[in-house]
Amino acid sequence: MAQGGRVVVGVSGSLRNLTALHRGVDEGRRRGAEVLAVLAWTPPACELGYRRAPWPPPLLRDGEKAAAGRLERAFLDAFGGCPPDLRVCLATACGETGWALTRLADRPDDLLVIGTGRQRRLPRLFHGGVARYCLAHARCPVLAVPPSELMRDLGRTSRLLDEPPLRHAA
Repeated sequence: MAQGGRVVVGVSGSLRNLTALHRGVDEGRRRGAEVLAVLAWTPPACELGYRRAPWPPPLLRDGEKAAAGRLERAFLDAFGGCPPDLRVCLATACGETGWALTRLADRPDDLLVIGTGRQRRLPRLFHGGVARYCLAHARCPVLAVPPSELMRDLGRTSRLLDEPPLRHAA
């Protein structure tokens, strides 16, 4: 891949996604590329409901504002703000995450960076896996970043804490 281009990073605002965000910024530095950080969002009523009765503009602006706030918060949590030594563009996109990311990472010299990992069953059932969608539909290279070891350990710990305590027979 040539120097320059863009590194398009999918950002969710979750702790699990911080590893992918760090990797995307590292790739941007290494390549001398602009980092386009994208947080995709959908209206709560789902896409089909939105097509039948679109949100009024004030509600859409509120959704966009909330998404922009989550994106800025992700950079604050990860780096204390946007890294000053790198060209970073923050963008929000209204639409399903995989679709939005593959539409924005549309140049051959782009690199799409996405997080992977365990997703709850219900969202995956209705929306499919973002990583799987991006790998199947992207027109540029895709870097799928697994969660950090710390996140895996936290996931195991939280599952253990959620389990009911063992009862001993008397």
